[in-house]
Amino acid sequence: MNGSSKLTDRVRGRQDLSTRLFDRVDEALRHALPGRCAFCLGATDGEAPWCASCFAELPWNLPACPCCGEPQYGPVGRVCGACLRQPPAFDRTHAALRYADVVPGLVQRFKFHASPRAGAVLLALLESGLSEADRAWPEAVVPVPLHPRRARQRGFDQAEWLARRLARRLGCPLGHAVRVRDTRSQRGLDRAERRRNLNEAFRVRGALPCRVVLVDDVMTTGGTLDALARACRQAGAEAVEVWVFARTPLDHD
Repeated sequence: MNGSSKLTDRVRGRQDLSTRLFDRVDEALRHALPGRCAFCLGATDGEAPWCASCFAELPWNLPACPCCGEPQYGPVGRVCGACLRQPPAFDRTHAALRYADVVPGLVQRFKFHASPRAGAVLLALLESGLSEADRAWPEAVVPVPLHPRRARQRGFDQAEWLARRLARRLGCPLGHAVRVRDTRSQRGLDRAERRRNLNEAFRVRGALPCRVVLVDDVMTTGGTLDALARACRQAGAEAVEVWVFARTPLDHD
């Protein structure tokens, strides 16, 4: 066996070990979640990590714009004015909850303290809003990448954590994008300025299949996901959806 073959075998061995460890950690989390509600610490019903009362009182994002997920008032399924004027590069958004009430605390425990329980609850809530047709739709899952400098500072990439587990549960590959520019904050920028701020901020590694889902924890302005969707289309995607745990109303920017 030549040196290249030995190196390939070692790499495959490490990948197999990583996969086995990944499966064991996820299995342990699934067994650890039942028992106490993640919100009130009361008894749960069945295997869900929440009680029925807390689940019903969560700030569900209904109605919402089906395109960008912006919380709305009025009929379900109505596209918002902003999307009618300037449609984003993605086609549809699944945003289970509004970023309000108990949601920010749960997200912050996951995002800034790398809490595996908080992450598992977020993933379970995201999945709770998906139909069987939704789950069968993606051909690849792509997380919103952090810039390498921010990833080093934080030490944890929340979108990659969510997307990797979601891709495994859906049985589809994980796509990879890189953030090539460390853009300034989107706060205080109008829609056109946000688009310019994120222009060519992402690059996708390799070709993508037709149907792609972008994954992040919270969608705020939608500008970042719009820029990533454009990069995915350049890499071959023909239909792009956004799946996030929560949506922040634009008037909170």
